[in-house]
Amino acid sequence: MTETLTLAKIKQAFGASLIEAHSQLGHDTVVISKSAILDVARMLKTDPELQYNYLMDLTAVDYWKRNPRFEVVYHLYSLANNQRLRVKAPLGGNEPEIDSLTSLWAGANWFEREVYDMFGIRFKGHPDLRRILLYPEFEGHPLRKDYPITKRQPLIGPKV
Repeated sequence: MTETLTLAKIKQAFGASLIEAHSQLGHDTVVISKSAILDVARMLKTDPELQYNYLMDLTAVDYWKRNPRFEVVYHLYSLANNQRLRVKAPLGGNEPEIDSLTSLWAGANWFEREVYDMFGIRFKGHPDLRRILLYPEFEGHPLRKDYPITKRQPLIGPKV
């Protein structure tokens, strides 16, 4: 199988930060170190041959007992080339953090807030990183695998 243009360009420009790359059923996936996410995303968006101009989704996975524990997953699409790309960045530690992509895609704002709210992953450089689905007094991050299912939350009532 021949290597796609996207994978070849990422390997050439970011080989030292590339952890894994593969293509399956016509869809490319790359796993890169978190320190390179902003530079890789910028290249994918601005390269005239690639033009991954649409951030379709941004989410996270909690592998809990694996190290590194978390993975932030970006789904990009090139309208010009009708190509999809999955970019993954592993994150470890109790306070995981990665660069924000809001400077490249305004739509990353709400995606990153949702990941922060549900997983507790912080996005450096985000313009307004606060909860988006849960109320501010909610304690913890409910999509973490170690979140206790019987945890009681503070009751928030109407202000009088």
